[in-house]
Amino acid sequence: MITKTQRKRLVGDKVSPKGSVSRQRRQIKTYHPKTQKNYPPRDSITGKVRVIPLGGVEEIGRNMTVIEYNGDIVIIDAGLQFPEEETPGIDYIIPNTKYLEERKNKIRGLIISHGHLDHTGGIPYLINKIGNPTIYTTKLTKAMILKRQEEFPYNPKLDIKEIKSGVKINLGRNLSAKFFNITHTIPDAIGTIVETPFGNIIYPGDFKIECDAKGNPLHTEEYKKLGKENNLLLLMESTNAEAPGFSISEKIVRENLEEIFKQTKKRIIVGTFSSQIERITEIVNIAEKIGRKVFIDGFSMKANLEISKELKFFNPKKETMIPIENINDYPPEKVLAICTGAQGEKNASLMRIANRKHKYIKIHESDTIILSSSIIPGNEKSIQNLKDNLSRQGARIVHYKVADIHASGHAYSEELKLMIKMIKPKFFVPVHGHYFMLKTNSGLAESVGIPKKNIVVPFRNGTLIELDKKNISVLKETAPSNYVMVDGLGVGDVQEVVLRDRQMLSQDGIFVIITVIDSQTGKVKNSPDIISRGFIYLRESQELLKQTRFLIRKTIEDATGKMHPINIDYIKTSLRDCISKFLFQKTKRRPMVLPVLIEV
Repeated sequence: MITKTQRKRLVGDKVSPKGSVSRQRRQIKTYHPKTQKNYPPRDSITGKVRVIPLGGVEEIGRNMTVIEYNGDIVIIDAGLQFPEEETPGIDYIIPNTKYLEERKNKIRGLIISHGHLDHTGGIPYLINKIGNPTIYTTKLTKAMILKRQEEFPYNPKLDIKEIKSGVKINLGRNLSAKFFNITHTIPDAIGTIVETPFGNIIYPGDFKIECDAKGNPLHTEEYKKLGKENNLLLLMESTNAEAPGFSISEKIVRENLEEIFKQTKKRIIVGTFSSQIERITEIVNIAEKIGRKVFIDGFSMKANLEISKELKFFNPKKETMIPIENINDYPPEKVLAICTGAQGEKNASLMRIANRKHKYIKIHESDTIILSSSIIPGNEKSIQNLKDNLSRQGARIVHYKVADIHASGHAYSEELKLMIKMIKPKFFVPVHGHYFMLKTNSGLAESVGIPKKNIVVPFRNGTLIELDKKNISVLKETAPSNYVMVDGLGVGDVQEVVLRDRQMLSQDGIFVIITVIDSQTGKVKNSPDIISRGFIYLRESQELLKQTRFLIRKTIEDATGKMHPINIDYIKTSLRDCISKFLFQKTKRRPMVLPVLIEV
């Protein structure tokens, strides 16, 4: 039976000689030990704190950062990355958690900063691998995680506890965490302060700093207050480190959208991200103000808004929101549709409209299409096709390059520098971005006074960074960081050799040889059948096929002439090598050659 005073010590409160909680600590809400494991008292200050980015420092996406000290591990975020050209056929890429799987008994919690998939999307695929630890996150993010978890009914039930700014939680014997509000493009986003014996490790997550009309930063009091604490390390995102100045304010976007809506006399269709809940809320508010009905289309957008509505983050008037199937019952000047697919996603609502495959929306020449999102690198071609197809049908296109109708949720260079100056960390590690972005961000830190020796730029995912009060360094060893790919129902079962095969098929195609061999004589019976996909058009390549069939027969019969019994595997290898070399000589292409030999 623990005493009241012992209980306060376990959750980190200061105790006066009489056992009362100090006034300073009473202001911070702390979880009652009944909701957490009762860990022994903190260790003395020994060893070093280890920080490991397991995802997010070689790409945009699959963010995951590990903080480890004296047997306690805290994970921040568990995101996914969407496939690239180098990963054909893959659904998602998630962080490699082998390092954590080997230490799952040390994991004290998984903190999720906000509800975007690049921070939450990996949870269904990896949570069981790392021992199903308690997830700590805010109310809206919790609801979004649980909603997506419904798609994985065979996964274990998640243990999620709600947190918010001002709350403190214990995460083992040596680590604890507090939280602070940040501004992003989704409500209920938080920054994290991991308290270590050496000082605070601060992770704002994805953030931006809004400015007023005169360019003065807003809502920075909490950051300045945090800057007065013992801040050891700042882990700061690098997505827009190359962008000069401050990002566009959401207020400017709102004003510009309202002006465009007022000037547009016919139907308006807005394309944006399904997770841009704050932007969608503003669009609905403008629609109510100018007397338009709103039609939402896109499964993920509807789901996110329904969750936001239940949690009071989204409160439209009942008469404003109309089902998409009724869109043609209203005059064009009263219609405002909000759709997914502004990135040109194949099956999203806006792409189905562009391809004339949408069940309820057909483009009219008087329609105005507003793309209220920026271009994610890699989506340029898809978005261009989207705009072309909409334009061919007579729609007017308005996008962020011709009007300020989109504001990034990621801080620009001056916002990043301002955050560093307010937090005043001793050490600095840039995260979230390609290496050039990280390097640019490190330059920003150096420009505002962080010594170069106190900055570490992770050279890859899995980089092991260690620090204490005096020094920060990178170990020679690295944690496993190769791609873990989700392909259909498989997680991590697509190896590099499979990807190479897919890349080869996409580049040079496949060439299948089907040959029947007499098992007694080794002679080829009949003419070999040939199947070509993505390599040559058979009807227009008769001479090449004739030469190939002759070479197939000669290669097989030369190999089997003195072979008793016949070694089919040896013949397949010889045939594959010979035909591959021949086809390259004739076409300068290297299709995947698959010999199929049938003995009779």
